[in-house]
Amino acid sequence: MKHYSAFAVAREALRYHTGWERAWRSPQPKKRYDAIIVGAGGHGLATAYYLGRNYGIQNVAVIEKGWLGGGNTGRNTTIIRSNYLQDPSAALYERARSLYEDLSQELNYNIMFSPRGVIMLAQTQHEIRGYQRTAHANALQGVKTEWIGPQRVKELVPIINLDGPRYPVLGGLWQERGGTARHDAVAWGYARACSAMGMDIIQQCEVTGVRSDNGRVVGIDTTKGAIDCDKLGIVVAGHSGQLAEMAGFRLPLEAVALQALVSEPIKPCMDVVVMANTVHGYMSQSDKGEMVIGGGTDGFNNYTQRGSFHHIEETVRALVETFPMISRLKMLRQWGGIVDMTGDRSPILSKTPLGNCFINCGWGTGGFKAIPGSGWGMAQLMATGHSPLTEAFTLDRFKEGRFIDESVAAGVAH
Repeated sequence: MKHYSAFAVAREALRYHTGWERAWRSPQPKKRYDAIIVGAGGHGLATAYYLGRNYGIQNVAVIEKGWLGGGNTGRNTTIIRSNYLQDPSAALYERARSLYEDLSQELNYNIMFSPRGVIMLAQTQHEIRGYQRTAHANALQGVKTEWIGPQRVKELVPIINLDGPRYPVLGGLWQERGGTARHDAVAWGYARACSAMGMDIIQQCEVTGVRSDNGRVVGIDTTKGAIDCDKLGIVVAGHSGQLAEMAGFRLPLEAVALQALVSEPIKPCMDVVVMANTVHGYMSQSDKGEMVIGGGTDGFNNYTQRGSFHHIEETVRALVETFPMISRLKMLRQWGGIVDMTGDRSPILSKTPLGNCFINCGWGTGGFKAIPGSGWGMAQLMATGHSPLTEAFTLDRFKEGRFIDESVAAGVAH
């Protein structure tokens, strides 16, 4: 793998950029692998990477029915934070946030991590109590957050209107080291590192069946032929239910489309991420100047990746009250991402009823922020059969009533 550096960029400029090699290989699948990961999004690629990096398991294939990073990894609003209420959630997301800090250096690929800070606005008395409770919980968990008042919010976000016509800004939960990263670059960086370890990333290869023998997985059937494996990881977000059905079990999930949009680019005016649960909208400004705006999920189950009109109306109307200046902006593009929602709004990282088959799903509307921590824990689970990061997120919790309720604990479930 060629090392990326300022010197390499200057050298290739002199060569008219003729010396760059492909970032990752596109091989034909082999007959057998030690492990197969289905899903070449951020979570799947991170799982493969940490299998190789932490456990030396490098005879790995990452199977993708479309193109690498073409699902939710490329269809999110890139927010990174770890200010969750429940201890298992905070541990998992804080591991991810801390890994993001040095991920560009580790992967030798600029993921454009920007720890610009995240504010979660409180606009009701109920939210004040909830966020102050979360701040106290974060202090016990070792996650650095703080409760701030309205004037501090105004200092951090000068364009905000504290006296909204419906809901005034009463304060917020501030995580200074939260922020954003470039979503595509996260997938590309992991893919490049996986390929350099000899792993096969196989795109345009749809799984059509899961084969088992004596209660254990032995391989998968794909549109490029049958592939044998010792271990199988299913990491396919909104399509987890279909893969689970192929493997012979069901998941407590529902799939819905999450809506987002970006404005035309403008000059820098907002250098933090702001989330508002009461009016349900969140916004940040990209490096290109676009205002990245997210809203809620569609009110019905679906697998579409198209935008829907009512979310333009509801989300933009809510944000215009809080940020009046955006009323003059034009929308550049809109999209939806297929998210898989559990009843307690927490993910599933677990063994399954099929032996040596593991599942990583249920991230709902907040999967991007967890990618490094998710991959770290999932790799440990697949390699050793146990991970402290994932032990609370098993499938069994739904039968046993051990819910990890994050539906309202940290504001919007993003």
